[in-house]
Amino acid sequence: MNPAFLTALRATLPAHALLIEAEALRPYECDGLSAYRQVPLAVCLPETLEQAQAVLRICREHNVPVVARGAGTGLSGGALPLADGVVLSLARFNRILAIDADNRLARVQPGVRNLAISEAVAAYGLYYAPDPSSQIACSIGGNVAENSGGVHCLKYGLTVHNVLALKVLTMDGELLDIGAASLDSPGYDLLALMTGSEGLLGVVVEVTVKLLVKPERAQVLLAAFASVETAGAAVAAVIGAGILPAGLEMMDNLSIRAAEDFVHAGYPVDAAAILLCELDGANAEVSEQIMAVREVLFSAGATEVRTAQDEAQRMKFWAGRKGAFPAVGRISPDYYCMDGTIPRQHLARVLKRIGELSAQYGLRVANVFHAGDGNLHPLILFDANQPGEMKKAEDFGTDILRLCVEVGGTVTGEHGIGVEKLDAACSQFTPEELAQFHAIKAAFDPAGLLNPGKAVPTLHRCAEMGRMHIQGGALPFPELPRF
Repeated sequence: MNPAFLTALRATLPAHALLIEAEALRPYECDGLSAYRQVPLAVCLPETLEQAQAVLRICREHNVPVVARGAGTGLSGGALPLADGVVLSLARFNRILAIDADNRLARVQPGVRNLAISEAVAAYGLYYAPDPSSQIACSIGGNVAENSGGVHCLKYGLTVHNVLALKVLTMDGELLDIGAASLDSPGYDLLALMTGSEGLLGVVVEVTVKLLVKPERAQVLLAAFASVETAGAAVAAVIGAGILPAGLEMMDNLSIRAAEDFVHAGYPVDAAAILLCELDGANAEVSEQIMAVREVLFSAGATEVRTAQDEAQRMKFWAGRKGAFPAVGRISPDYYCMDGTIPRQHLARVLKRIGELSAQYGLRVANVFHAGDGNLHPLILFDANQPGEMKKAEDFGTDILRLCVEVGGTVTGEHGIGVEKLDAACSQFTPEELAQFHAIKAAFDPAGLLNPGKAVPTLHRCAEMGRMHIQGGALPFPELPRF
């Protein structure tokens, strides 16, 4: 480490806010996608805006790359450090700054947990709609970086639809105000550009979120099906009937059994697939929609339809779905979580093809996803201790993402590109589009020091179309390519 660089950091941060010892750095070597690992040069944990600005300016002066990190729950390697770079942790930016119940908004720091927002405003009869499965742990800053969704994103949208304004630091330490507390703001819509930019354009230091009034009633229907294809077709039938559920989720038999063993949600373990359909709104409206959805589900081939009898059972049904990822982790040494999005009308076709690929690769798949908006999360089960299985899982995952693109979808829905999907992104974007992405990056970060090598593949990489394989937990290149 450059002595002058280290001296500058020490002069800026208190001793407990600068980590440079090997053992202290180890917890930051990966995010939730733990197959990729890299120990950073240093970890900075600023406690004030001025400290964060100073860290960025020092790194800019010494040409040191910076990777911003929230709660570390990401699933695409987006917060993977660089060996010659600094991790800028926003964990200590964890305060709710203001709650404006009259205007239904809250100002929060990026380290605030997603669920903590709803907990803080519950007394006002309000809540924050995006609810990723990791909402008990994930931070709002990370949600902005990845444009996270959740089980209720079908009706209430992704993070981008629920954020009103941001305060963002550039690599030079300049503070930008983006968006506004009002419904519109002057100038270009940089708020949408920044949301989902995976830390490539700036570091989020404050978020103004939109709050919603809790509905008078919310009720869940659970429908069982004899095949995943029938369940997939039922999703299109519900939406086609003109009904917009608050959430419409699907799980196949493997994930049903895993979740039931883990959570005891009361799922029908003999079903090939289940749909969870939540309806919310005024009491009379929900009653009418429940009857309509039951009719559609039975017409679409459901073998059984249950209605949650009370709030406790509703929450239990959702606990099984939100606990599906850790539940699958109990039945397999390792799993590879994919994230792609497809048009709803192709659900049955894509699920059938995933089943065929599963047989081809000899690896089991647990399908858990946001069926209503076509956001798939196939979990590929494998054992990294078995030679060749990790590579097979990765190749299988890449084939699933390519399939998503083939049917008119995308290679990510809410987990981002990170390092995991750089090759898959090559199959989706043209050279002209990639060049434009790099131009936007250069406008915000000319030196290419913010989260370099993530989210947008280089034109050279796409020309070669070589696959990035996990190699014993290490990247196949000594350093990630920079912009």
